[in-house]
Amino acid sequence: MIDLYYWPTSNGKKISIMLEECGLPYKVIPVNIGAGEQFEEHFLEISPNNRIPAIVDHDPPGGGGPISIFESGAILQYLAEKTGKFWPQDLRGKYEVTQWLMWQMGGLGPMAGQANHFRNSMPGQSDYAVKRYTDECNRLYGVMNRRLADRQFLAGDFSIADIACYGWVQGHERQGQTLEEFPNVRRWFEDMGARPGVARGAAVGKDLRKSPDQETPEERELRIKTMYGQRAR
Repeated sequence: MIDLYYWPTSNGKKISIMLEECGLPYKVIPVNIGAGEQFEEHFLEISPNNRIPAIVDHDPPGGGGPISIFESGAILQYLAEKTGKFWPQDLRGKYEVTQWLMWQMGGLGPMAGQANHFRNSMPGQSDYAVKRYTDECNRLYGVMNRRLADRQFLAGDFSIADIACYGWVQGHERQGQTLEEFPNVRRWFEDMGARPGVARGAAVGKDLRKSPDQETPEERELRIKTMYGQRAR
């Protein structure tokens, strides 16, 4: 059994989708990041960066005690190695997938997240930031669109790279993007959503999180104070 410390965010959905696609048994343990539960001591022992997702695998490969993993990209790689799925281990195939996983981790995710933040959580705070991140997000969608021009998935076959990107592309409207501008991404997005495992994984915890327009002013103030502007102390 795998314990999944989770909140229904783009990064969280990577792991629920992967677990569903792999057919692995898991238990969802909600971590309400808007209420500050990611800073509780027991969670920090599992995820020292106080971010979701994180897992504890009680049946790791090779036996031994439970193993905890944080960082969504590392979790995807761990689960792929555990199951032998969605991450080829021949040299060329492995790095074809790995480079697109890293592209998401270092590019698409951070830039899409910043575009969403300045457009929706902090509207009117910085026109420069809105343009900067919306434009860079648009550039990255263009990279993805070119990549998908002659293949169904990012690395040819369905892989952890596709799983990593899907949750972020789900939020394209809040990032100021339209998939009509990127027909290959739109086709890929539809193909991904048609996979039963992806659909099940993306729906995990959908009732846990309120949309911003459902929040009370007090809830919004707590969420912003908790999630943004943190320092080491």
